[in-house]
Amino acid sequence: MSAGLRTVILLSFVLAVGFLLIILSCALWSNWLPLLVALTFVLAPLPNALFSHCGSDEFSSYEGGGGPVDMGRFLTSLIVITGFALPIVLAHSGIIDSKASAMSIVGGGLVYGTIIAYSAAFTQSESEYD
Repeated sequence: MSAGLRTVILLSFVLAVGFLLIILSCALWSNWLPLLVALTFVLAPLPNALFSHCGSDEFSSYEGGGGPVDMGRFLTSLIVITGFALPIVLAHSGIIDSKASAMSIVGGGLVYGTIIAYSAAFTQSESEYD
């Protein structure tokens, strides 16, 4: 097996464990609000992906990308922080159990980490001569 196939299999296993933890945090305590964490972590990379190509100029020497790229990074970080903070706030207010909150946070972290690892592993670097 090639290294790419092994990576995909490992990442799919970790993603399945993350979703399992999120669904178990909902099902074991009969409260489906922690499922919102899965939605936030799945939607988290979208602003970064949408804004990554905005404002790029091949003639400029600045590698940061400018305002739109920074806005995408800001929105991504805002959604990620919301994904971690939402179960904590729900547990603090007594809407969900604290164990469900912990399972939801760990599962959400695995889901988001899998998405980031997949995009990092399979990003093609641009050659200087392309």
